[in-house]
Amino acid sequence: MAAEYETIRLERDEDILWIILNRPHRLNAFNETMIRELSEALDKAEEDPGVRCIIITGEGDRAFSAGADVTMFPKLSPARAVEASRIGQEVFSKIERMSKPVIAAINGYCLGGGLELAMACDFRIAAEHAELGNPEIRLGIIPGWGGTQRMVRLVGLAKAKELIMLGDRIPAEEALKIGLVNKVVPFEKLREEARALAKRLCEGPPVALKFAKMLLNFGTQVPLEVGQRLEATSFGVIFTTKDMREGIEAFLSKRKPEFKGE
Repeated sequence: MAAEYETIRLERDEDILWIILNRPHRLNAFNETMIRELSEALDKAEEDPGVRCIIITGEGDRAFSAGADVTMFPKLSPARAVEASRIGQEVFSKIERMSKPVIAAINGYCLGGGLELAMACDFRIAAEHAELGNPEIRLGIIPGWGGTQRMVRLVGLAKAKELIMLGDRIPAEEALKIGLVNKVVPFEKLREEARALAKRLCEGPPVALKFAKMLLNFGTQVPLEVGQRLEATSFGVIFTTKDMREGIEAFLSKRKPEFKGE
């Protein structure tokens, strides 16, 4: 995990990996390099058995990410626009497919592609001063990195239409009320709260967490009966793990379990 990057910064904190979007002079906006480097960092985190949870945040106190760097747009032909959309979609979908929990620590503006990134994460904790939105419509375009699809799944169709078709920003507290974020905290406590959540997840059973994440994400896309069948199969698979036995034995012995991911 020691690779050098131009647009992101990595911090290892025991079994937590922090991925910090690091273009503060551009409000941590995405360019081609950042999207590629984020993809590479996610791949390495997935492969590293010592990483149990990932936290994504932005450098500084102004922005998580203001989205795609708009200076790239005039260079895009229609065909290149499709390609750019698919690349971003694939990177953010990678977060959903990861076996490990991913937390977005939203430290400021979370707009456009920045919000699309946050919505792909499993948990979202926002600083009190954060503003969230998909303002693409005001540029004559639409969200291109999964925003039209994930927003409706998180907040419902009516609110998703309001946010995406009007392009308004909303404060963190409103985002909390509509279910777009899980928690709002003072900025000075954001890192502490994100780390505390990550440590709780790190103490959990990795295999069961992987299956729970997969089933919850998959369940939004399939009929109930299909989801339940997959749940039953996954339930059986988990019964083959050492962590399952450890969890039951610890419960019966009234002690804290020590899950190894086996």
